[in-house]
Amino acid sequence: MLKTNETVLEIDLDALEHNYTYLKSKLRPTTKFLAVVKAFAYGSDATKIARKLEGLGVDYFAVAYVKEGAVLRDGGIKTPILVLHPQPSNFDALIQKGLEPSLYSPKILREFLEMAKKNKQKDYPVHIKFNTGLNRLGFWENDVDYIIEQLVGRNEIKIVSIFSHLAASEDLKEATFTNGQINTFQKIAAQVDKKLDPAPFRHLLNTSGIINYSESQFDMVRSGIGLYGYGNEKNIDARLRPVARLKTIISQIHKIEPNETVGYNRAYVSDGYRVTATLPLGHADGIGRQYGNGNTYVMVHGKKAPIIGNVCMDMIMIDITGIDCREGDEVVIFGEDPTAEEFASTANTISYELLTGISQRVKRVFVGDCFDN
Repeated sequence: MLKTNETVLEIDLDALEHNYTYLKSKLRPTTKFLAVVKAFAYGSDATKIARKLEGLGVDYFAVAYVKEGAVLRDGGIKTPILVLHPQPSNFDALIQKGLEPSLYSPKILREFLEMAKKNKQKDYPVHIKFNTGLNRLGFWENDVDYIIEQLVGRNEIKIVSIFSHLAASEDLKEATFTNGQINTFQKIAAQVDKKLDPAPFRHLLNTSGIINYSESQFDMVRSGIGLYGYGNEKNIDARLRPVARLKTIISQIHKIEPNETVGYNRAYVSDGYRVTATLPLGHADGIGRQYGNGNTYVMVHGKKAPIIGNVCMDMIMIDITGIDCREGDEVVIFGEDPTAEEFASTANTISYELLTGISQRVKRVFVGDCFDN
């Protein structure tokens, strides 16, 4: 790990490779692997993460929106990119960048067909999303005939895959529901296979699906949070390595007396002689007010220091009483201890929200590879 003299999000590319290798070990050799790099690759740096994974041989990338895919193409990424939630207003840009859309409703299918025709496309690769229980996006099981009918006599697009998304694959108490989703997807795939030649490839499993339902890996799996070090289960987290570490420094140290207050609204009241430190990051950097007032802690020289008072926009205050430290010393917000999942849990949220919420004004630095920072 690098020592820092400012607030940084340290990205460990060796940890990324470790996680990719671990997840791949759960798969058949022939199963393709899609890496989800939406939301700045879960708050890190999408282009550099994708470049590393492309070098490792990943088969597909996925982003949420066209703009995210365009950034990857502009960064030199050549691997196929699935856009999970494209909007019709961006279809032209999608085609120009060679991105592959998820088509999830009759309206989206019709409008993309027209845009493909306008752009004189032939056999443009698309992916059909089916809703098997998440009830977020997707065609229904009984829409298969409708989809096929829309393609009769047309050659603008080619369905290269069909897919769905599990709703609760991390919760084994919901195994009956998850197996129901898997069975529904198998029925859909059987219908599609009868009507399309060649049959499109299939993908259903997310990170927790890879861990808990690997027998249903079909032709490809998709992993997001697992690549970044979190498997939604403690025993799996222990086998993964966090990719992101948020670190900062102590800006100033204060010695306060009993009944003195700290921060806005005087939210913290000292119960005795205390020593506090002010850190240069706050809710504008992704550490929200919900983490303040003793709800969680950061690490100073391997010792826990609780966050006290209300989190400010650009600063947080911590209690360092009894910790031998000085102004300018390094502070770990999350990484190995606490992990992003542990840190997030103190505010009743999850690692996904914490990681993707780290502001772009926080400098990203990279370790474990030859990339320039």
